[in-house]
Amino acid sequence: MSTEPLTAPAPARAAGPGAAPAPPAAVRGGAAPRTARRLLWALPPVALLAVFFLYPLALVVRQSFQPDAGGTSVQPYADVFASDAFREALWTTVWLALASTAGCLVLGFVLALVIAFVPFPGAKGVAKFIDVFLSFPSFLITLALLFVYGRTGLANGLWTQVTGSADGPFEFLTTPWGVLLAEITYFTPFVMRPLLAAFTQLDTAQLEAAGSLGARAPRIVRQVILPEALPALGAGGSLVLVLCLNEFGIVLFTGAKGVTTLPMLVYSKAILESDYPGACVVAVVNVLISVGLYGLYRVVSRRAGA
Repeated sequence: MSTEPLTAPAPARAAGPGAAPAPPAAVRGGAAPRTARRLLWALPPVALLAVFFLYPLALVVRQSFQPDAGGTSVQPYADVFASDAFREALWTTVWLALASTAGCLVLGFVLALVIAFVPFPGAKGVAKFIDVFLSFPSFLITLALLFVYGRTGLANGLWTQVTGSADGPFEFLTTPWGVLLAEITYFTPFVMRPLLAAFTQLDTAQLEAAGSLGARAPRIVRQVILPEALPALGAGGSLVLVLCLNEFGIVLFTGAKGVTTLPMLVYSKAILESDYPGACVVAVVNVLISVGLYGLYRVVSRRAGA
C-alpha cells in the first residue's frame, strides 16, 4: 500500500488583468442551436425560390440546348445568333434602352431639381405622388398615351374637329419614337426617387455660400448639386436600363410596327412560331444581359447609399 501523502489539487491560476474571462458553458453550447434555428428559418424561402424561380429557369436553359430534332446540341444557339431577326431585336432593345435611360436621366434630374429646390405649392404632394407612381403598371401609362395621342385619341380628335381633316397628324405612337416616349414617361420617376433622397442630404450651407459669392443658378447646379447627385443618378440610371431591356408591356400595347425587342422576340417565337428552343435561347441571352446590368446597378447603388 502506498504511503504517499494525499495532496490537494493545485488552485486555478488567476487570470491576468488583461485576460478575457472564459465564456460560460451555456453560452458556448447555445451558439449551435441558434445557428440551426436560423438555417431552419432560411429553408422555406430558399425552397420557394428554388421551386418557383430556379427550377423554371433551369428548364428554360435545358430547353435551349434541345433542338426539335432531339438530343442535346448548341444548334439552337447557332440558328438564333445567325438570324437577322435576333440581331435586329438585340439592336432595337439596346438602343431603345440606352435612349430611354438618357431621356430619363435628363428629365428626372430637371424635375427633381424643381421639386427639391424651387418652392411652389404642393411640392411635397408631388414628391409623394412619385412614390405612388412607381407602383403603376407600365401598360397603364401606355393606355393613357393612346387615349391622348392615339389615332382616335383626344389630340387627333381635336385636330379633325378644328381643321375638318379626315385624320389627325399624331401617329407616332406606333413608331419606335412612341415606344421611346412611353418608356421615358413611365421610367423617369425611377430616376427621380433616388435623386430626391440625395437632395435631402445635401448641405444647404454650400448652396447659400455659393449664392453669396455671386454664383448663378446654372453654376451652382453644375459645380455643387451635380457632383453630389452623380451616385444617385448612376443608381437610378442603372435600374432604368435594366427595366427598359426587359420591358414587354409598353412595346406590346403601343402596337409599334417593326419594333421587335428581345422580350417581344421571345413571345413571337414561343406563341406565334412554336419555336420553343429558339425562344429559350433568346430568353437566356436576355437573362444574362439583365443579370450583368443588375450587378452593375447593385455596385452603383451601394456606392450611392441607396
